[in-house]
Amino acid sequence: MPPTLRRPSFVFLDLGNVIVTFDRDLAHRQMAAVAGTSLAAVEAAVADDLQTRLESGVIDWSGYHAEFCRRTGTRPDAALLATAASDMFALNAAMLPVIAGLERARCRIGILSNTCGPHWQHLLGCRYALLPGPFECLVLSHEVGGVKPHPGIYATAAVRAGVPPDSIFFTDDIPAHVTAARAAGWDAEVFESAVGLADALMRRGIPLGL
Repeated sequence: MPPTLRRPSFVFLDLGNVIVTFDRDLAHRQMAAVAGTSLAAVEAAVADDLQTRLESGVIDWSGYHAEFCRRTGTRPDAALLATAASDMFALNAAMLPVIAGLERARCRIGILSNTCGPHWQHLLGCRYALLPGPFECLVLSHEVGGVKPHPGIYATAAVRAGVPPDSIFFTDDIPAHVTAARAAGWDAEVFESAVGLADALMRRGIPLGL
């Protein structure tokens, strides 16, 4: 099928539930075990904006840990709690041929993710060959001080990619993040599967060789 859409100069991928999957319930159970408290207490402690504040860089892990301790009335080791909160990821193996195809097509790629320091460091510690691997531009919310779907993080990503907004393609599993990318002038699609993403890229003139 010939391309029906403009070929992008840069492709940004979301991290969670695109490149890797995650199980938030598992993390909460592990945090409860480390803290010696109930799952309900952990879920109540993180129910509001605590994780968002961490991902946006408003607080660091020490600030998160202190607030978690205050809310749960516990005092777990900060490093053990970070591991418990982070050991919930698995590589999305279906994405490996898609990323390899982007490399073969000599397409510039990056990651645009709402994440926090402990999660990112844990993923790097897993020593996946593709992290950071071929991703030349890493726009991580806790490092840039903004989270999707706030417009600022898309502007930062475009500047770092060094291309006009309308030449960027982006995929994310959260529709609101895709809507915000489109509002920023990007071409974007909701991620549903690696196969669906491969089709979207092919329609934009990027042959993946799959």
